[in-house]
Amino acid sequence: MTGSAVEDLLRRSAPQVLGALVRRHGQFALCEDAVQEALLAAATAWPRDGVPDEPVGWLVTVAGRRLTDLQRTEQARRRREDALAARERAEEALSDTDTDTGTGTDPADDTLELLLLCAHPALSEPSRIALTLRAVGGLRTSEIARAFLVPEATMAQRISRAKATIADAGFAPPGADRDARLASALHVLYVVFDEGYTATAGPSLTRVDLTAEAIRLVRRLHRLLPDDAEITGLLALMLLTDARRDARVGPDGRMLATAEQDRARWDHDAIAEATGLLERALATGPLGPYQLQAAIAAVHAEAPTDADTDWAQIVILYDLLAARSDNPVVTLNRAVAVGMAQGPRAGLDVLDTVADDPRLRRSHRPDAVRAHLLERLGDPAGAREHYRRAAPGALNQAEKRYLEERASRTSPPPGEFG
Repeated sequence: MTGSAVEDLLRRSAPQVLGALVRRHGQFALCEDAVQEALLAAATAWPRDGVPDEPVGWLVTVAGRRLTDLQRTEQARRRREDALAARERAEEALSDTDTDTGTGTDPADDTLELLLLCAHPALSEPSRIALTLRAVGGLRTSEIARAFLVPEATMAQRISRAKATIADAGFAPPGADRDARLASALHVLYVVFDEGYTATAGPSLTRVDLTAEAIRLVRRLHRLLPDDAEITGLLALMLLTDARRDARVGPDGRMLATAEQDRARWDHDAIAEATGLLERALATGPLGPYQLQAAIAAVHAEAPTDADTDWAQIVILYDLLAARSDNPVVTLNRAVAVGMAQGPRAGLDVLDTVADDPRLRRSHRPDAVRAHLLERLGDPAGAREHYRRAAPGALNQAEKRYLEERASRTSPPPGEFG
């Protein structure tokens, strides 16, 4: 097996191994250290000696032995005798591990429990994201830091604090709050995807590494819980959205609005897969926000041209979504849809309902939406003013250039004023 194939196998196996150890011992930080050392040992030994028949079992055994060593060095710092007794019992159990994974459960269950652990309610959203990508996604700290444009040391501290927070809050697996944890985990994966689809900052419009990782993790979650309609809806939403990625940027690197995109460049295989998933999700219910967002994306994807888009249906879907979510971003998107279906003046009326919402105070999107609607209304001066207001707030360079170009298009010809 080549070095790259070994690295790929290790990345896929790491969450199962870490999940198994955390489930049995609860010491997240020590377990992760032990797993990392086992991965290093495998990366050295497997290309030379060959991959074992049970790679996950091999990793659990090696990590378990290293965990035993780490636990022994921590004994002096243990404050409670019951914690020490629990650790000693765990060491005895690990000593019996051979090539079996030693988990007693399906490794997929351990991955799910690990994902829910990373969605611990004691963590902030940035910490949940970082810890999920580190522990479940198998990304290195340096990769996560690059993805979110922060120094590696900063991301390392964030992950360390997250692990410490979980340790202080307790490692009890989710019980009554399991649904809330799962909803939090889905939100984390949605945020990761959204950041990849339109990066908050930087020169590139998208971060393909983040969108691909989010889709990979949601696929894994869908395999674990195939009957969960919202998980299925989120996977469909990601596939439908990502299907348009290649057409969002022109040959010159310029960002293109949906109406300007070459729909032949959309990934129609992904669209077909997503619509099939969505149909199954809608049939099993109950109806949730991710299914509704996926349905909106499907209406866009199924229109042969922008002019054929069924905006009236999209407005209905946004009405249903708004009834389930007090989110001003939903209202912004609904304003655009209403503007397309019922006229720009009606869209501006919807936009005015969130004009003073403090949650949008730092966002450039209200000005961008207003500029779009004013341009359709036939008010180039108003459109130009709001495009110019929106552009400085867009930290993504591709999006900033797009807004600046829109402002230029609505500028008066030389010699005219206004």
